Amino acid sequence: MPLLEVNNLKQHFISKKGFLSEKRVVKAVDGVSLKVEKGKTLGVVGESGCGKSSLGRSILRLVQPTEGSVKFQGKEVTDLNALEMKKLRREMQIVFQDPYASLNPRSTIREILEAPLKIHNVGNKKERKKVIEELVERIGIRKDQLNNYPHEFSGGQRQRIGIARALALNPKLIVADEPVSALDVSVQSQVLNLMLELQQEMDLSYLFISHDLSVVQHISDQVAVMYLGKIVEFGDVERIYNHPMHPYTQALLSALPIPDPKQKRERIILEGDLPSPINPPSGCPFHTRCPFATKECKEVVPALEEKTDNHFAACIHI
Repeated sequence: MPLLEVNNLKQHFISKKGFLSEKRVVKAVDGVSLKVEKGKTLGVVGESGCGKSSLGRSILRLVQPTEGSVKFQGKEVTDLNALEMKKLRREMQIVFQDPYASLNPRSTIREILEAPLKIHNVGNKKERKKVIEELVERIGIRKDQLNNYPHEFSGGQRQRIGIARALALNPKLIVADEPVSALDVSVQSQVLNLMLELQQEMDLSYLFISHDLSVVQHISDQVAVMYLGKIVEFGDVERIYNHPMHPYTQALLSALPIPDPKQKRERIILEGDLPSPINPPSGCPFHTRCPFATKECKEVVPALEEKTDNHFAACIHI
């Protein structure tokens, strides 16, 4: 049984501009199904605005899903009341994108790391102190820095503190929402390697959300490619990166730099902008930018189907 199983998840928001204007539905997540296995990492990748962050927040019920099923260890998450959800939050945590905004500037690092332990009544003061000191030692922050405030740390250190806060309750699943996008490249690798080490030590599972394909390739076991609220391709990381099937995935991967200057890769330039989730195109959501689109693509909504062994794509021409 997978640790996390999501079926036909939808997250629609009501958008209204002006006092008399009509309400419009923003389909941020539109029928997503995925699985995260215990101790594994599922990378979710796509352009800004494709619904990646909304997907992560819906799974954790930071926003209530509009429709669909989220099962964690076989238990339906969307039906839980507030008290049951509070208990489950010990098992499911999030690392936010911005290490500058996600830490309370008025709290010391000790207070920030102690907060989840207090909320969930974990141990007494002495036991909590021991947990906090073990946490900072594990993430590479000195104990004598615990009484410092967030502004006294670098971006990479703040993100490490954000990771430590997520780990405080020994969760099984961490949703990492663009956890390294605000960091320098040199610091990114340090944080990614830390996450991989912690995964090995604590048998963690990650839902790793990013627009950076090279980062996703480094950390993921499986990859889901999102476009306009839908998953258009899914499979093992080697299959996706070596043999991309969907035209959108091929275009994304064509932009990746190649370490060897003698090798060349044909760049696929997508024309036009990402359509609005308020008024998505008919048929295949990608047909307005796809170089291989036909008349049929405008009419048929392609299902995410297994094309080869454990390699899924949503395209009628594959």
